[in-house]
Amino acid sequence: MLIAQISDTHISTPGSRNDRVFRTAEHLARAVAHLNGLQPRPDLVLATGDLVERGEVDEYERLREILAPLAMPLFLIPGNHDDRRNLSNVFASHAYLPRNGDFVQYTVEDWPLRLVALDTLVPGKSGGRLCAERLAWLETRLAERPERPTFVFMHHPPFATGIASMDAMGLDGIDALAAVIRRHLQVERIACGHLHRTIVRRFAGTVACTCPATAHQIALDLPPAQRLAAVMEPPACLLHLWMGDTEGLVTHVSLIGDRHPPLTVFDGRQWFPDVDPPQRFHEDT
Repeated sequence: MLIAQISDTHISTPGSRNDRVFRTAEHLARAVAHLNGLQPRPDLVLATGDLVERGEVDEYERLREILAPLAMPLFLIPGNHDDRRNLSNVFASHAYLPRNGDFVQYTVEDWPLRLVALDTLVPGKSGGRLCAERLAWLETRLAERPERPTFVFMHHPPFATGIASMDAMGLDGIDALAAVIRRHLQVERIACGHLHRTIVRRFAGTVACTCPATAHQIALDLPPAQRLAAVMEPPACLLHLWMGDTEGLVTHVSLIGDRHPPLTVFDGRQWFPDVDPPQRFHEDT
């Protein structure tokens, strides 16, 4: 089973700052083409929040249009830039989404890994929260299927990263979440967004990670830096490969785009001949 994760797509309206500066719509279209062209092709795609910039209906309609060519099932959760009701209304064909504006939380039972979506959104706030109601829901869902290896996904990561400006808009309820996760050893991964970078940390007996964005990344400013800056590092997605109960789950970063094409050095039968690679292999711009 292969799970693709994209995050922080930040789609806005034509002519907006996100279009002019970060070209988020253009980059998401490239990400869709990238996912469709992967071999093997992912079984499904998770989009882990900050799907649009202001939570407006026209932004979600544009997002829906860009994502429509995806050749595999898509599962959405909100981030701090999203609006639950508008998301659910525009993506009405996604039967797993609630229709009443309640927390966007659900399970997906159709693959070897059980998927559990968790909502960390606090309307009007940049940081996230896992309140008692949301955590009780998670506890109940995990207790239902203790024998099933499980993949939890949400927007805000449950750990500090050392990027001070982002940690200031982190997740409230981390200790309570950790207590729930420790009681359920079947949780293989907690996959998040929000940070616009790949970050990995051990958490409550499992592994938690964040996904890079499909357009701009957050600059890696570690202490004592306090600024918040965006950088046009290569956009990327995560590929979570479930290799069964024995080998477990492994996560790869997949850069989006064709600026750095692969050079085959072994084709399964022989090593490549001693010739110079094409010039394109050396290009770095």
